[in-house]
Amino acid sequence: MNFELSRRRFAAGLAVGTGLCLVPAQIARAAVAGTEPSSEDARLMALFREVAKREDAIDPWGLLYRGGAHNLAGIRQTFTDVPLRERRTVVKWALAQIGKIDRTRLSAERQISYDSFLRDKREAAMWLQPDMIALVAVRPIVHFGGLHVELPSLMAKGGALGWDEEADYRRNLDLMRCFPQVIANAIARFRQGLDSGVVETAMTTRNMIAQIDAILAQPLDDSPFTSAVRDFPDAVPADHRAAIKQRFYAVTEKELYPAYRQLRQFLNDEYLPAARDQVGISAMKGGAAFYLRAIESQTTLKLDPEAIHQLGLSEVARIQREMDGVRQRLGFTGPLKDFFEDIRVNPRYHPKSKEELAQAYAKAARDVDAQVPKYFNKVPRTPLSIEPYPAYREKYEAGGSYNQGAPDGSRPGTFYYNTYDLPSRFLTGVVTLYMHEGAPGHHFQISLAQEDATLPDFQRYGGNNAYVEGWALYAETLGYDMGFYQDPMQHWGTLDDEMLRAMRLVVDTGLHAKGWTREQAIDFMLANSGMGKSDATAEVERYIVWPGQALGYKIGALTIQRLRKKAKEALGGKFDIRAFHDQILGSGALAMPILEAKIDSWIAAQTA
Repeated sequence: MNFELSRRRFAAGLAVGTGLCLVPAQIARAAVAGTEPSSEDARLMALFREVAKREDAIDPWGLLYRGGAHNLAGIRQTFTDVPLRERRTVVKWALAQIGKIDRTRLSAERQISYDSFLRDKREAAMWLQPDMIALVAVRPIVHFGGLHVELPSLMAKGGALGWDEEADYRRNLDLMRCFPQVIANAIARFRQGLDSGVVETAMTTRNMIAQIDAILAQPLDDSPFTSAVRDFPDAVPADHRAAIKQRFYAVTEKELYPAYRQLRQFLNDEYLPAARDQVGISAMKGGAAFYLRAIESQTTLKLDPEAIHQLGLSEVARIQREMDGVRQRLGFTGPLKDFFEDIRVNPRYHPKSKEELAQAYAKAARDVDAQVPKYFNKVPRTPLSIEPYPAYREKYEAGGSYNQGAPDGSRPGTFYYNTYDLPSRFLTGVVTLYMHEGAPGHHFQISLAQEDATLPDFQRYGGNNAYVEGWALYAETLGYDMGFYQDPMQHWGTLDDEMLRAMRLVVDTGLHAKGWTREQAIDFMLANSGMGKSDATAEVERYIVWPGQALGYKIGALTIQRLRKKAKEALGGKFDIRAFHDQILGSGALAMPILEAKIDSWIAAQTA
């Protein structure tokens, strides 16, 4: 899953919206547009720049993660009404201005930008309506991607912040001193939900309490909040370091940790007794309507929950048939359901050490790198690092995730993998997970887009879940073309991961539209795959706090696969997989209807 999407989820009280990510465009523009920029193009791009400027001014967290200035006043207003009012004003203004642009006078590429911008702003306006704000803003943080766990990641050396010179340490210390106010704002929002009857689940609340306990249990010398003062760069004068270290330790111990303790006490003493036991969002006040809107936001399509549920069941059955063939190739003679249990406990399929797992991911990276030129015309300049999750995060994380690099390539993208409960980790899923989170999945998509300064900012940094995660799941399937899944171990791994995405269609709708319990959802995943219980539990608890998000993977991937088939059938011998990938990646993270219209135009241009 994309780290930035996680960050957007915890910032829901600041700007209620979804997603991001994107990609390069030069080749696609040449193929689709074929014209010089018009004066209307210039007007549109000027509008985009002005909207981006206004949005940056009210999105201090986004600016931080893109390497921008520290807007301390804006940070302190997180989870208050102020940024919501500001966001609503900007969206209303943007919709009025886009209406003054003559779409028919735009180049083909800028028409795509126009359509994407208009859809994004209408989506934002929907989430900023009072009825939606009342359901989202009063649930400011959850255990998955919540601000309380993202703050340590932000402040840790090697994260999104710069630690190159003494001035960086001063700025970042000032930033950290804002966090107690942000935590206080979150508590105030939770109390509004208590008053209105819109509350999170007891499960999520208990998980947040446990996460806070883990953070507070770390000695100052091990805390991510003080990691930067345990390893100074040469640019920080040696005779200044002791004083800087003392200040960071003091702020952590006397300001930040007390704020965390206050949040823990509130969650445990006030919020948990009122939290709901039923985990589905439909059990929450206003939850049924929320779920329908979440489905459309996360898939970019108007879909019925029951239709999604049935599609998921169909995909589960199809993948199980393929799994049964791989089971035989792996030499297991019993039924598939017994092989699911065997693969959970048989040491053959599990790493013996963290080092073995690290080496397996390093080999996957080398193998993928060797194949990439056959399938892509362009690769990111931004490097990709491969690291295990920090200890304070690993228990509550999935098997892997991606943290985007800096747009200028100065900070690498990071593929994180999980070593918690090592016997539950699999060697079979190494290649497919790397291709999803790393190359050519999230790392290619996000980095290439950020590096393309010719794209409007909202296409460089914005997007939607169906495209973002649909692309990453599609990227996994390229392992078939690249020959990696001729190995039955890795073939099983990719089928198991595809099964996960198919089960998500069943489980997400089961939880949020059909009244399933947490245990019922976990049992379904264990019965239909070889995943370990730790992973199944983490996945289900993620779906509970993020309704609809898990649907985007399979819906998006199926769409991209269908478009590839359409293009290949229409173009025949003229079909070039690299050119197709240029088109898919070349205009940013498009909504599925807009992406399909683009591919249709590209096919028409090739066959004219």
